[in-house]
Amino acid sequence: MKQRDQAYDAFVQQLLDGRLAPGSFVTQRELVALTGLPLGAVREMIPRLEADGLISTLPQRGLQVAAVDLRLVHEAFGLREIIETAAVAHFARTAPASLVASLRAAHARISAQAAEGVTEALIAEAQATDWGFHDAVVAHLGNGLVSEIHRVNLIRIRVIMQSRVALSPEVLPPAFAEHAAILAAVEERDADGAAAALRRHLDTSRRRALGLDTGREADRREAPLDSEGREAPASRDSNGREAPSSLDTNGREAPSRRTA
Repeated sequence: MKQRDQAYDAFVQQLLDGRLAPGSFVTQRELVALTGLPLGAVREMIPRLEADGLISTLPQRGLQVAAVDLRLVHEAFGLREIIETAAVAHFARTAPASLVASLRAAHARISAQAAEGVTEALIAEAQATDWGFHDAVVAHLGNGLVSEIHRVNLIRIRVIMQSRVALSPEVLPPAFAEHAAILAAVEERDADGAAAALRRHLDTSRRRALGLDTGREADRREAPLDSEGREAPASRDSNGREAPSSLDTNGREAPSRRTA
């Protein structure tokens, strides 16, 4: 049992490290080499990987690593929104002030360093802080079933973002500004505001995964997508002008910066 779990964890790590390409085929012998664990453990982990949707057994073709396609993007992000919006509302109402303050401080430190220049080391730290923030919000629910569903879905999300567009020097500042907006609402114990800010953040991530926001375009807010993945009309003020929607590093709205 222990070796099976070790083989599972090793497979996931290889997937997240990009050593297993989404949609590629792999043999059991190759999995032995990749995980460093015996064939018996590899065979025992395969049903668990299949149950989690991370691998498929195709007749006469073998084992296929889960592919990244539009359906997976929409479904994984849809599930993520259901879980995390409920979780962040609960987090806003009940999270200890000390935990919120520590998350705020970690984000502020990275945002300040990014203003001085974004390095590969800072990107790695920022990515860990990013995932850690979302994990902390969901873990605070104290629901083991939800946490397990979130864990598996987050593997899918990480594979999607890795194969499509990862955190970059252009994406880091606006992504952390969106986190700052969520944390600002949490500090105010505004559950609805925190959920709304998180939805905006997830929509930006989903747009990047769909290839609609990449590189420098990702530092500006875009109109959200409808259920079919089409761009919905932008929100406008009472004079018919498009309302500003980008965020500064403190989570406050800044003037919109659209490019042609």
